[in-house]
Amino acid sequence: MSTIAANRPQYDGKVLDLTGKSGARAFRNTLATVLISLCFLIALIPLCWILWTVISKGYHLVLDANWWSQSQRGITSRRAGGGAYHALIGSLIMALICAAIAVPLGILGAVYLIEYGKGSKPAKVVSFMVDILTGVPSIVAALFVYAVWVTILGQNRIGFAVSLSLVLLMMPVILRSTEEMLKLVPDELREAAYALGVPKWKTILKIVVPTAFGGIITGVMLGLARVIGETAPLLILVGYSKVINYNPFSGFMGALPTMINNDRGDMALPAAADRVWATALTLILLVLALNLLARLIARFSTIKSK
Repeated sequence: MSTIAANRPQYDGKVLDLTGKSGARAFRNTLATVLISLCFLIALIPLCWILWTVISKGYHLVLDANWWSQSQRGITSRRAGGGAYHALIGSLIMALICAAIAVPLGILGAVYLIEYGKGSKPAKVVSFMVDILTGVPSIVAALFVYAVWVTILGQNRIGFAVSLSLVLLMMPVILRSTEEMLKLVPDELREAAYALGVPKWKTILKIVVPTAFGGIITGVMLGLARVIGETAPLLILVGYSKVINYNPFSGFMGALPTMINNDRGDMALPAAADRVWATALTLILLVLALNLLARLIARFSTIKSK
């Protein structure tokens, strides 16, 4: 204790106690805490209002079993009935195809930027292009794919073309989030593996990526949540169909955003308005379910510290 007291700063022979807070610092700390808490509550108000509106106006259709098992085939705007099964299947198929392409590209790109190309010219070019893609509006991505897929290649408007445009929106989100997660992996882990003679590729595959897996999954879910609600690519690259279509390479395909768009013009009709709110609630539940699934996968796949 005497050694600790001797090492403390002193003034005029008296030991200064710097562990406590001064009055001004305590006031500023309290003021900042109150302001941050107030801003948080203000930001929650519109979010809670939107959630309450969607849930209160759409829950009664969502609780109906037919909503999850039937399509809108033969159902008009004035007629109640049918379900969102066709749109739910369409959204999932197009989003999963998009994820199957964007996730490997995004993760491999981030691994290249952090582990191999750090500071090199090709890495700077890749990083610059990713920055451009991050700010591209969805309608621009859709028009680009339309120009290549429909105008140049002469293909039809199908669900697969929508997936290609969504890849342009999802890949930058995954790449940037994975890049940040890989930066958080301590270099000591890599150096320990290299010291044991483990090749670099195996160190990345067995140690670096699994250590950052939880954050990578979170980035994938953020990207998926962004693209699954996009409407512009659906309007431009595939027509809306009320019939169930499991084939993304043929015919029009329903999706949750275009189902909302299809009925929004008839909001004065009770049946159409109910479907719009129920479809919006279904979209929220779908994103929530995907996030919960990702959390479970990350929880059981991350390397345990003990």
